[in-house]
Amino acid sequence: MSNLRRFADDNNGKKDIILEKGSMTVPIVVVGNVFVDIKGFPDNMYIPAGRNSGKVETVHGGVGRNVAEDIANIELRPRFVSMVDDTAQGAEVIEKLQNHKVDTRYVISAPNGMGKWLAVFDNSGDIAASISERPNMEPMARLLEEKGDEIFADADSIIVEIDMEKEIIKQVFKYAKKYNKRVYAVVANMTIASERRDFFQSIDCFVCNEQEAGLLFVDDFSKLTPEELCDTISQKVIGARIPSLIVTMGSRGAVYADMHGQKGMCPARKVKVQDTTGAGDAFCAGAAVGLTYGKSMCEAVQIGTTLAASVLHLSENVCPRFLPSELGIEVKTE
Repeated sequence: MSNLRRFADDNNGKKDIILEKGSMTVPIVVVGNVFVDIKGFPDNMYIPAGRNSGKVETVHGGVGRNVAEDIANIELRPRFVSMVDDTAQGAEVIEKLQNHKVDTRYVISAPNGMGKWLAVFDNSGDIAASISERPNMEPMARLLEEKGDEIFADADSIIVEIDMEKEIIKQVFKYAKKYNKRVYAVVANMTIASERRDFFQSIDCFVCNEQEAGLLFVDDFSKLTPEELCDTISQKVIGARIPSLIVTMGSRGAVYADMHGQKGMCPARKVKVQDTTGAGDAFCAGAAVGLTYGKSMCEAVQIGTTLAASVLHLSENVCPRFLPSELGIEVKTE
């Protein structure tokens, strides 16, 4: 038995990581995009067709970047695989991630390496309108092809934005299969992700919101109660042979189901909402960390709910600092 970790086979022949108390983790690898988020907040009642006075903030964003920093903020040390612009702004993104002790050795600097996201929020903190410009990710596919072995061989698990370029997704699953790594997926653009349904049977757990789940299954879940959605998602997951799925419902909590019939619900935490940006990414980070380190689906969803709630009352896109022990995860940190 290794002095770092031991393994146990599950019913599918995969290896579960069982951390010995006091052991040091091997990094979770996050594969995703970096965006610059430009966010506008009205001073008074938001008028969609009118001029609104307020404040405008620019923060580092992107689903993958947010997830990596969320994991770092619970004292784990993720490895981030991504791209930034070859500008001072790109260098600033890398510097901030390094300050949070994210491994950025595999973040490429290149022209148009970051995306841009413009969003206007209403008085309740919900997004009223947005538009995004996606980055050029071709160099990242080449990076994975050349250095995939050293990136993924020692990983505890992989978190990937499933709507990235198809060649990138193919490379991720190739190395996940080669090194028997579990893959947890999150999404930024569900319309693109819906075209990748052939990958979903290879995802150990997919995390999305209610609207995204509707796009995935070509259905409208907006009028379902949490209990009804839980039952419906369970049936959909079993029929599609998706290993497991977690669906967030904002203030109504989250539901989860796997293809073996396990299902459940978790209520949301009641907090004053300032900005919903990044809450779903924090939820994914918490759920993936829980599943990586031996928690049940129910426990992992509760961890995700805690991190998501911590983001809602902030203008930042990521959660504040937590210790793993606060989330019930026993790992030795630096």
